[in-house]
Amino acid sequence: MNLTSPVFSQGENIPSKYTCLGEGVNPPLQWTQVPINTRTLALIVDDPDVSSGIFTHWLLWDIPIVVQKVEENSVPVEAIVGASTGGVNAYVAPCPPSGLHHYRFKLYALDVELFLSVNSNQVELEKAMVGHILEQAVLVGVVQAN
Repeated sequence: MNLTSPVFSQGENIPSKYTCLGEGVNPPLQWTQVPINTRTLALIVDDPDVSSGIFTHWLLWDIPIVVQKVEENSVPVEAIVGASTGGVNAYVAPCPPSGLHHYRFKLYALDVELFLSVNSNQVELEKAMVGHILEQAVLVGVVQAN
């Protein structure tokens, strides 16, 4: 399975439009080669470079298998948006306080629908996915603090 974005490549800078210095909207994403037995997809966007551990920027799950991309500033129809570390059910734009931060866009092909509460966080999502991940793809973009 492959996960890409038309606005940044693996290991490259995420354009400022998609950070707190710009419009703060989610970047477009697209994927290919999803395993044939996939029932739904899940997306976790997080930053492992924060001093307190991992900051969750965006959680999506129960993305229908017919969906092959996420448009800029949008959520796929029928997808569930979970709770970010900031406590909002929305994309939280990267805004590193200092240094270089790596933002991981992690896509999971699952063999089930999850039916989680919209209040679920990354830990709860990851727990629900255990034993149901058919394949995963990761795209990493970076943002340097100003």
